[in-house]
Amino acid sequence: MTDTALSDSTHSTDSTDSTDSTDSTHGAHGPHGSRVTEGAPHPSYPFSRAAGCPFDPPPEFAGLREREPFSRVQVFDGTPAWLVTRYQDQRAILADDRFSADALRPGFPPQSPGLEARRKSGKPLSFIAMDDPDHNRVRRMFTAYFSVRRARALVPRLSEIIDGLLDGMEAAGPPADLVSSFALPLPSLVIAEILGVPRSDHHLFQSRTKVLVSRSASGEKSLAATNELTDYLGGLVDEKVKNPQDDLISNVAAAHLPTGETTRERLAQDAMLLLVAGHETTTNMIALGTLALMRNPDQLAAVRDAEGPAQIAGAVEELLRYLTIVHTGRRRVAIEDVEISGHTIRAGEGVILANDSANRDATLFDDPDDLDITRPNARRHLAFGQGTHQCLGQNLARQELQLAYPALLRRFPALRPAIEERDIPYKHDAVVYGVHELPVAW
Repeated sequence: MTDTALSDSTHSTDSTDSTDSTDSTHGAHGPHGSRVTEGAPHPSYPFSRAAGCPFDPPPEFAGLREREPFSRVQVFDGTPAWLVTRYQDQRAILADDRFSADALRPGFPPQSPGLEARRKSGKPLSFIAMDDPDHNRVRRMFTAYFSVRRARALVPRLSEIIDGLLDGMEAAGPPADLVSSFALPLPSLVIAEILGVPRSDHHLFQSRTKVLVSRSASGEKSLAATNELTDYLGGLVDEKVKNPQDDLISNVAAAHLPTGETTRERLAQDAMLLLVAGHETTTNMIALGTLALMRNPDQLAAVRDAEGPAQIAGAVEELLRYLTIVHTGRRRVAIEDVEISGHTIRAGEGVILANDSANRDATLFDDPDDLDITRPNARRHLAFGQGTHQCLGQNLARQELQLAYPALLRRFPALRPAIEERDIPYKHDAVVYGVHELPVAW
């Protein structure tokens, strides 16, 4: 789930690396080492992936990690920010409460026109865009639904859904679109059941989600999709108040609306975050992870033939590290002057933490550009973020992936792409990376 999570902050040791990057008012360096003088445009971020390398982050990151781990960039609307590329520096920032996740603060670098339009709309932001103690107070309303214990309790239902979807694929016969027939419906069904969203309404939230995660959608379209979803979820909150069921929205409404700890509008916003993030990220991990395994047959065979859950769990962590589908960087803004690894970030300056770069940092991961499902320290990745905002849904996502990959590969041991690599439509235009569709045969 995008920049949400469950787990306490783990404080990292300070990096021994340092940089001579100067404050933005005096100039900085560009991503290729060129001097950026005051008034000159900063390089645009996000960078592009190299042609023919769909699983690798942009090639600029390697040089930046080595020469300039803090560099100046600008986002789509010209807002400047520090781009942070090294693993240890990112961990330090994510664990430091002097960096704010509040998207309403001046200097916060927006991700897309749509997200910026929603930020300026005046609607309440979900808890992901709050700082503690407010963030933690609201987050606690939902944590029980995404605990390790709750994820394990869902295994029988997850297995039932997975088997049903695979039965449908097998009955229809090849070719099949792995996204629409398996990767999308699995997490959509699961998060909708947790929240209490009727199955008949799945198309509504799936279609609106495509707009919300697009980096190219206009502010108007994104705001319209937001309004449609929050209006729908607000109506669902009203229905759950009148006719409660055993689901998240019913229970949170019953427990926290009467006390004033939340409101109808805020609960609708938080439910939208959980609904969108709860299926979008896992959908892309299932499809893109399967494609990465198909491109590495020995790794695929090891997952398919794994004898125990520990090996599958390790493979999932490595795929999370290797792919890092939240590929446009986690965003923060400094609320006071902070020194990280010898570099000073001034109050009011935004930072972008390129987790896809950190997860390829050779100071932590040996041969980081290789997919190795036996990697012993893969779980130290930052794919779920770090610190107080670490992904709320990570336990559920892990459980879904640990069941989905082996079930799919064992049902179809000869699984392979049904189209050429050059024809696969990757989601370069989305906040969450993946594939729009993936025709497969077996």
